[in-house]
Amino acid sequence: MSPIIIAVVAFLIDAMIGDPRSKFHPVVLIGNLISALEKCLRRDLDSPNKKIFKGGVLVVIVVLATFIIGWSVEALTNQLPSLAAQIFIQALVLSFMISPRSLGDAGREIYFLLAREDLVRAREKVGWIVGRDTQNLNESEITRATVETVAENTVDGIISPLFYFAIGGLPLAIAYRAINTMDSMLGYKNDKYLYFGRVAARLDDVANLIPARLTGLLFIGAAMLLQLDYKNAFNMMRRDAAKHPSPNGGWAEATVAGALHIRLGGMNYYFGEPHFRAYMGEPDENLEAVHILGAIRMMYTATILFLICACLIA
Repeated sequence: MSPIIIAVVAFLIDAMIGDPRSKFHPVVLIGNLISALEKCLRRDLDSPNKKIFKGGVLVVIVVLATFIIGWSVEALTNQLPSLAAQIFIQALVLSFMISPRSLGDAGREIYFLLAREDLVRAREKVGWIVGRDTQNLNESEITRATVETVAENTVDGIISPLFYFAIGGLPLAIAYRAINTMDSMLGYKNDKYLYFGRVAARLDDVANLIPARLTGLLFIGAAMLLQLDYKNAFNMMRRDAAKHPSPNGGWAEATVAGALHIRLGGMNYYFGEPHFRAYMGEPDENLEAVHILGAIRMMYTATILFLICACLIA
């Protein structure tokens, strides 16, 4: 059974029904496991080395548990007499690991709020998808936050899980999602998680190393198909990708910025504290709500390009 067929069906399932909000969602259950292990392992009075060790123990347990669950689901479904049932069940599970519909819907909702000049609700909605302070953002800053999120989450919310599914089936796809969830929950550079979340953060960086650069190339292809400036996308990726504080985030953000002729990065506030993120791209155009739609189109086109390329390779 070709994993590419399963990946295509998973993408279609996500496109049709999206990501259901449920306490039984696999990613929610992974998050519950991480929280339970954190309560058992993390102690504020531990030394930095002990916190790193315990955080590493949590990472090993979660990755092994999710890999085994993925392997078990795959093994059990492969015993079903119906090939269609095998494909559907595995595709359904994989659809929980990717989020193009959710990402696109969130971006479009913010776009329509900005189009109606409803900045209050737009700030509220963008606060659901970014970690920075949003209560004082103007239209340009809301647009920047949304475009950055769509671009960066194309990597860890779509291309990375599909990439790991293509090379290792459900076990690797679910294990990757667990790695990314651990980074989202523990990978903060604050007093609470600086040491305890370090292994989770570093493992997420390693896991996204190849998919992030692959996403940059896919965005260039998407820009070409969408008749955007693919040459500038390549130039900005080459020039600015390494400026991002994450070793992987800039490959998507710089490329999207180049294709849309906008500038991303700048001053962000977290709990009232200013943090400057290096600029990516050039401000040839003022950031406006319509650029959110451009980023969403690039996200969907890059995803379809990945599936087409995977089919051709297979």
